[in-house]
Amino acid sequence: MIRAMQEGDRELFLELAAEFYHSDAVLHPVPEEFHSRTFAEMMSSDRYLNGYILEQENQAAGYAITAKTFSQEAGGIVVWIDEIYILPPYRSKGLAREFFQYLESHRHPGIKRIRLEVEEENVQAISLYKRLGFNDLEYIQMIKDFD
Repeated sequence: MIRAMQEGDRELFLELAAEFYHSDAVLHPVPEEFHSRTFAEMMSSDRYLNGYILEQENQAAGYAITAKTFSQEAGGIVVWIDEIYILPPYRSKGLAREFFQYLESHRHPGIKRIRLEVEEENVQAISLYKRLGFNDLEYIQMIKDFD
């Protein structure tokens, strides 16, 4: 089951996010303060971020965060899968597929694209994303951070 995060999910989210950011799925950990800021933003409105708890058999099995942006290239709103993390015992049981189906079935008409990033080494996730209809995007991602 997929459900929107709620205020009562704060500790669960912080625990899952800490685990995610100490896994091989990310390039480097981020300060725990960032997790708290993210949760506060998700609870303040859905303008920028939406958070989801992924459950299986009434147990928390992971979480996902989506972010929104407008893209001229896409001709509308793009939903970024900012993070999706599924606890190891729940992987390969259809939960990620269920999450993507949830996103598509609850999609506002102004949303024209779903976009995500994935580590090249995460071949299992790449295989799933391709089966779900995602295509490679031939851009190089670049960033500039500010303190």
